[in-house]
Amino acid sequence: MVNLVYFARLRETLGLDSEKVALPQDVGDVASLTQWLRGRGKVWDTELAPGNRVRVAVNLEVAEQSTCIADGDEVAFFPPVTGG
Repeated sequence: MVNLVYFARLRETLGLDSEKVALPQDVGDVASLTQWLRGRGKVWDTELAPGNRVRVAVNLEVAEQSTCIADGDEVAFFPPVTGG
């Protein structure tokens, strides 16, 4: 199982703050996880579409699309944050 966490507008738009999921065998990195989640339907596809500004962290470390995901990991999705 992988713990998925959603922050800010994603939490509001997707209607979830977190969930535990068993990943299909063909999902092993951030890119394939994002694609799998987009397959859930319109709002997921829209929010996680390429070019839409969403950052991902795996186990509290900012991740790239090629970052591997394993059983027991926490994967967080969040919009970029600006400060001032």
